[in-house]
Amino acid sequence: MSSVTALYDARVAAGGLTDDPAQRAVLPMLDRLVATLKNEAPQAERGGWRSWFGGGAEPAPQGTRGLYLWGGVGRGKSMLMDMVMEAADIRAKRRVHFHAFMQEIQAGLNEARKRGESDAIRPVANDVADHAQLLCFDEMQITDIADAMIVGRLFQVLFERGVCIVTTSNRAPDELYKNGLNRHRFLPFIDLIRDRMDVHALDSENDHRQGRAGGDQVWFCPLNRETHAALEAVWAELTDGREVAPLLLEVQGRKVEIPAHADRMGRAGFWDLCARALGPADYLALAEAVDLLVIEGIPTLSSSNFNEAKRFVTLIDALYEAKVRLIASAAAEPEQLYIEGEGSFEFERTASRLREMQDAQWGAGDA
Repeated sequence: MSSVTALYDARVAAGGLTDDPAQRAVLPMLDRLVATLKNEAPQAERGGWRSWFGGGAEPAPQGTRGLYLWGGVGRGKSMLMDMVMEAADIRAKRRVHFHAFMQEIQAGLNEARKRGESDAIRPVANDVADHAQLLCFDEMQITDIADAMIVGRLFQVLFERGVCIVTTSNRAPDELYKNGLNRHRFLPFIDLIRDRMDVHALDSENDHRQGRAGGDQVWFCPLNRETHAALEAVWAELTDGREVAPLLLEVQGRKVEIPAHADRMGRAGFWDLCARALGPADYLALAEAVDLLVIEGIPTLSSSNFNEAKRFVTLIDALYEAKVRLIASAAAEPEQLYIEGEGSFEFERTASRLREMQDAQWGAGDA
């Protein structure tokens, strides 16, 4: 396909997408971006991608170098970004969740500091730029002061190197890191976004997930062939033709894999999430990465699986605080999941939260 519009039209014609006026309004902007990248690619590839920015090479392109696409959940932001990735006829491109990318950057900075680099950010940013003409970030959200203090300098170097950045976010640029510590030091980054990226609000009236997540059944029990089939049907309805792939999060050196992920929706089994030695940081990272999570196969809980039960409680707390919508299959209703043994009394709060999260309006209106 030569354009994002062509991809979009083909999926609408095939019945995989519902034509949305707000999404369609963004397509010309995405087509221009893809065309610009294609025109630049031959320059970058003469003598290799690295040589474009080496000594004697022509300077990096100036002006707008990307798109900041923001709006409410379920509006199709990630889907449109995926179409940019598919339509961009270049080799040096990468799509990564913003949280995972910043984990990589922090690890690179630690290594650069060990080498005694006076400006640790530049070599790390240069390494990123050496391998990507196009960077697509899913869900820019700044909540960590360490990220807030480096992201402006990082993007400045990437823009200097001519990297095109496309990112999605639930928040307008001015809302990033709102009320964060030392936010005044972060404000130049917001100016940089507005100077070097087109900022577009995806003002669709349609939440393409709301039909399922905001009114239909979201808790399926007991665990049997029928509930498994019902959950499969829910997932098919939610993804609705979107590309599904694993999501890999790196948290404090650990890799947390969500087996299925599409457009900020994740799906995993209970044992995927609770049988491994994961902790609050891992579950917080997951809660930042998705707006909706499908958990399959929640068993009855007791002293025989006490560690798994503790992790499940921590997971639900993280999802609850982040207003992540939950769809699950389980051995029983929430109040009957953990009725005996150590921890059963404390689980009453978790059962209450699980019941609250089944409400049709759970998470509605939260960005």
